[in-house]
Amino acid sequence: MARKRTNPGNVIPALAEVFREHGYEGASLSLIASATGLGKGSLYNFFPGGKEEMMACVLADIDGWFETAIFSRLEQVANPVPAIAAMFRDVVHYFRSGEKVCLVGALGLGSSRDPFTRQVSAYFTRWIGVLSACLERAGVPENRAKHLAEDAVAGIQGAIVLSRALDDTAAFLRIVGHHEACLTEAVTSLKSPE
Repeated sequence: MARKRTNPGNVIPALAEVFREHGYEGASLSLIASATGLGKGSLYNFFPGGKEEMMACVLADIDGWFETAIFSRLEQVANPVPAIAAMFRDVVHYFRSGEKVCLVGALGLGSSRDPFTRQVSAYFTRWIGVLSACLERAGVPENRAKHLAEDAVAGIQGAIVLSRALDDTAAFLRIVGHHEACLTEAVTSLKSPE
C-alpha cells in the first residue's frame, strides 16, 4: 500500500519521477496518485492547478537544486578550475551517470512544452550564462567562453540521451569527461608559464 504524504513538498520527488518515466502527457492522475500515495482529491487539494501546477512545482524544485549546487557556486568562485570540476561531479551525481532523464530537457523537446517555455528557457540560459561568466573571469574571451559553455551544456544533455539510448553509462561519463577537459584546458592554457 502506498504511503500517505501530508505535505505537498514531500510529493515533489515522486512527481518528478513519474514525469521522467512517463513524460508530461503520459503522466496520468492514476500514475501520479499511485506514485505519491495521494488520492486524486488530495492531489487537487495540494495542486489546484492540476498537472500543470504539479509540473511547475517540479521545475521549481529542479531549478532550486541547480541554483544552489551549480549556478550560485559557479558565480561565487575565484578559481574556476575546481568549480568546473565540482559542476561536472555534481552533474554526474544528479543525473546518476546518465541513467536519470533531464526532465527540463525532455520537456523542452515535447509538444507539451508551451506552458513551461519560460522555465525551460530560463534553466538553460542561466546554466550557459553562469558557466560562460565563470570562464570569462578566468580570462577566456567572452565569445569563446559562451561557445564553450553552450558546448558543455549541450554535451551533457546529449550524453544523457545517448547513454540512455545505448544503456551505457560509460558513454555519459566519457562525454562529460571530455567536456570537463575542454573547459579546464581553456582556463589552464591562459596561465603564463612560471
